[in-house]
Amino acid sequence: MGLNDKSQQTGKNRAFRQSLGHALDGLQALVRTERNFRKHLVVGTLAVLAGIILQLTVNEWLWLTLAIFLVLIAETLNTIVEAVVDLIVGQTYHELAKRAKDVAAGGVLLAAAFAVVVGCLVMLPAILRWF
Repeated sequence: MGLNDKSQQTGKNRAFRQSLGHALDGLQALVRTERNFRKHLVVGTLAVLAGIILQLTVNEWLWLTLAIFLVLIAETLNTIVEAVVDLIVGQTYHELAKRAKDVAAGGVLLAAAFAVVVGCLVMLPAILRWF
């Protein structure tokens, strides 16, 4: 591809459909290339299945879906940080690059901890309702 190659978009999206297509491409890339994102998707799906079985209330569903999406969003932001840092520093070690990646990973850990707390607060009472 040369500098004058017009097949690669570098400017703003011109229409909602174009924006949606790029967003779906991004989600597809996450699923295809990010092992941890796939793991979070599996765990989130299992939580949804458990919620269906336990017949969660609307309020419980709100908390559960918030926790699931928060983890997925945190993992997405972590992937963005890693990609941008790698683009900037390449194979060169830099303390700020390490810090940026570590902080982004810490954000995922916080979101996952929140999801575990929400899962316990929502699922345990729902399980107890069965008895």
